[in-house]
Amino acid sequence: MRTSLALRQGIWRKGHPHWHICGIPEVLYTDNGSDFTSKHLEQVAVDLKIRLVFSTPGKPQGRGRIERFFRTVNTMFLCELDGFIRRKRHKPTLSLERFEELFQAFLLETYHRRISVKGRLVPSERWEEGGFLPRMPESLEQLDLLLMQEVRARKVRRDGIHCHGLRYLSLTLAAYVGEDVTIRFDPRDMGEIRVFYKDRFLCPAVSAELAGETIPLRDIVRVRNQRRRELSSILQDRQQIVDSLLQLKKGATPKEIHENASTPSVSAARIKRYRNE
Repeated sequence: MRTSLALRQGIWRKGHPHWHICGIPEVLYTDNGSDFTSKHLEQVAVDLKIRLVFSTPGKPQGRGRIERFFRTVNTMFLCELDGFIRRKRHKPTLSLERFEELFQAFLLETYHRRISVKGRLVPSERWEEGGFLPRMPESLEQLDLLLMQEVRARKVRRDGIHCHGLRYLSLTLAAYVGEDVTIRFDPRDMGEIRVFYKDRFLCPAVSAELAGETIPLRDIVRVRNQRRRELSSILQDRQQIVDSLLQLKKGATPKEIHENASTPSVSAARIKRYRNE
């Protein structure tokens, strides 16, 4: 999940005027850690059309680029902060939020604009060189959907959908009790899940325990009754069409068929009788 969230940060637009690097990479080059070789990241690579390339085990030379970046961060950024391990006279005073602000400023204002010793272009100019358009997902929601963990074959129960010991409710689910659905969720926010029925998005569902939102039972009953009435009306219309076709086949005229359809059924007004009468 941490790897997927890092990919999300790298792929989507940052909203900062000096941070325009974004887009889906063609190749993701990593080591052989369990998070990089997981089934989840393999599925993400298939969905985003990313080719996974793994370094040779036991050959640290193949990971020189990222190690060089780590050394740059250590020698140019971390060593100047209070609490650095080699500056024992300074006690740690930074919060995580403040550290993130300082690191982002270093990344955008120093690292991306630092001229290389070999005379190559700075990273920001190298990115703009050639004027190519990065490959982007259609929306942030679609990207989140592809990076989320998928849970297969949950069944809609009368009291909602059960997942990880939580119960998720939605008025729409009242009409799908007993059906098998697929759910997707964001591990950072378990208060809501997305429900899919036959590979199509159905609705979001919320957990009353986490989101603080309660759906009354009367609303669920109302939606179920409404769904039953809709289905009953559809069945009645189809039954009338079948009866009309059968009467036409027997030789009845359209006028007679219309009169029979408008005449109320006698069985509907029949009085119920009891054995002791």
